[in-house]
Amino acid sequence: MRVTAKADYAVRAMVELAAAPTALHTAEAVAERQGIPLRFLLNILNELRVARLVQSRRGREGGYRLARAAAEISVADVIRAVEGPLADVHGTSPEDLDYPGPTAALREVWIATRRAVRGVLETVSLAEIASGEPPVSITHELAQPDALRRR
Repeated sequence: MRVTAKADYAVRAMVELAAAPTALHTAEAVAERQGIPLRFLLNILNELRVARLVQSRRGREGGYRLARAAAEISVADVIRAVEGPLADVHGTSPEDLDYPGPTAALREVWIATRRAVRGVLETVSLAEIASGEPPVSITHELAQPDALRRR
């Protein structure tokens, strides 16, 4: 799975908001703290606002904050808001694919892949990341012998 800069920036911005959930955060402050280009972040924050994951207030005392509790927002929610479905094939849901001949079983591979990705991203909340301690599901995965193998 390839995580785009947009998805990475969106999750990082949301975790930044989750770290101080009652405060209003300016886009400039979030961009500076996370090293995200401001113009890119503003577009991302707008998409997150449209998806009702953040609220915004204009003006001198304005800024952004989470639209609901950080514990209720998963990493998957954020990625879907800025990128669309977690796992599709050329814009098509895996269950809608129909491959011919010997490639027919590839459809099931893509469905299983989507399930595995969702199994991680849908179960990790912004609050868990912002706490600085990964949830048990993540520490379990990291404890696997091949977890840090690159490829």
